[in-house]
Amino acid sequence: MPPVHTGAPVITGASTPSSPQPEPRSPGRPGYRRMSLALFAAGLATFALLYSTQALLPAISEGFGATAGQASWTVSAATGALALFVLPLSALSERFGRTRMMTWSMVVAVGIGLLVPFAPNLEWLVALRAVQGAAIAGIPASAMAYLAEEVKPKALVGAIGLFVAGNSIGGMSGRLVTGWAAQLGGWRAGLLAVGLMALACAVAFLVLLPRARFFRPASLNPRAVGRTVTGHLRDPLLLRLYGIGALFMTVFGAVYTVIGYRLVDEPFSLGQGVVGSIFLIYLVGTASSAAAGQLVARAGRRGALYLAVTTTALGLLLSLSDSLAAILLGLVLITAGFFAGHAVASAAVSRTARTGRAQASALYQSAYYLGSSAGGTLGALAYNSAGWAATVGIALLAVLGVVSITLYGSHAARAERRVPASAAAVR
Repeated sequence: MPPVHTGAPVITGASTPSSPQPEPRSPGRPGYRRMSLALFAAGLATFALLYSTQALLPAISEGFGATAGQASWTVSAATGALALFVLPLSALSERFGRTRMMTWSMVVAVGIGLLVPFAPNLEWLVALRAVQGAAIAGIPASAMAYLAEEVKPKALVGAIGLFVAGNSIGGMSGRLVTGWAAQLGGWRAGLLAVGLMALACAVAFLVLLPRARFFRPASLNPRAVGRTVTGHLRDPLLLRLYGIGALFMTVFGAVYTVIGYRLVDEPFSLGQGVVGSIFLIYLVGTASSAAAGQLVARAGRRGALYLAVTTTALGLLLSLSDSLAAILLGLVLITAGFFAGHAVASAAVSRTARTGRAQASALYQSAYYLGSSAGGTLGALAYNSAGWAATVGIALLAVLGVVSITLYGSHAARAERRVPASAAAVR
């Protein structure tokens, strides 16, 4: 295994006036491509492992004699554990380094991924998935803090968009691999295949990731961490961004946890491999998240969010059709809207937080994955009770929440602009 960089600064001697100072990375500069590829691989492995059971839920239900709601815990346990552990692990990354935290999280998550296929019952499967989710928690917030420190501000949205694009590719390829492997050898073979794929991504990450040049270790003083977290939770803009991330992910979790059950049932009766292939739609998310920077540049942050949420809502309404073509088009729109909204909101968190960026990103990730857990569980329960229309109803309520928060943010921004103008008129 290649040497692992810890992210801590390396002191080679006293600096001199002639010593060149490193510049933040940007497109076309040395190391930017390696950094982007490494974090793309990390994002790919993260989503492939985190949602590895999602496309297999109908097969897992059949294998263990479980309902959709019970089987959905193999997804919700992983995302819920990630939400709980992302903040403490991000605090550790402030002390020990972003790259060290990402490395150990990747190693543990992949190791458990190779054990998950051998779970003897549903309870063990849920427990292993929870531990895996806790391990994965060290990757997202640390990656975003790493990018915020290492990349020029103007290139930050694009860099985070590439990381999120890795998420979408991971979500797509993980479900595609598990679906066809499960059709050939059962759901256990599907989980083993995605574990091996994540192992290859982990090796690429270790080989490619450049050493952090701007990280400065901070203390692990719990009071200091508490003050930082409290400060973030008192920031109205950050709170709105956390709410937007949670609600977007509620939509996504509900739709993609349940869609497999709908498509294997009548009138569609699709096979497990074909259902897994539906997740090729994630490629749309890759494009929309990577283009988020240009979208913000043209329409502004709130304009980009309005466009993302409108696209998502249209997709949800289309998915109510009994036409397979309309459902697929609906999934395309839902996926494009979700990934664009997520990329915009997560980049805004990194730019808004001036200190404690890892904690700010961790709080966003915590809200985001709590939304995933809530969406997956509520969506499955709604489907058991009243079918796909009920699942869409849950998702549309979350969409309405995003619209409300964004409208409130627009109103607050206008009010803030009026205050200085009024003060100047008084003077």
